[in-house]
Amino acid sequence: MGVQLVAVSTDPKEKAEKFAAEAHLDITVAYDLAIEQARELGLFISTPLSAQETDAAFAEPGIFFVRSDGSLHFSDVASAPFCRPDLDMIKKGVTYIGEKGYPPRGTS
Repeated sequence: MGVQLVAVSTDPKEKAEKFAAEAHLDITVAYDLAIEQARELGLFISTPLSAQETDAAFAEPGIFFVRSDGSLHFSDVASAPFCRPDLDMIKKGVTYIGEKGYPPRGTS
């Protein structure tokens, strides 16, 4: 599809790598994203509900499709971990964008 996927986590290296291995991710996984950096991206920040969940504040999921020129084509930001976008639909959208040259839409 001509895109590069990167997962970014506020988790420390060991925890992010463990998650990536358990999820069988075959993409680059970055880690140690600072909470302030996550806020700058517009991500929601949560505090743990219990010690079993985690021991520090963390960013809720977000997906960003950044064009090769560095501009944002689309994004989806969730305020809860179970509100993730349908990745098959994202794949269809990215394919359509590539095939049709569909431009970014909307303004902030």
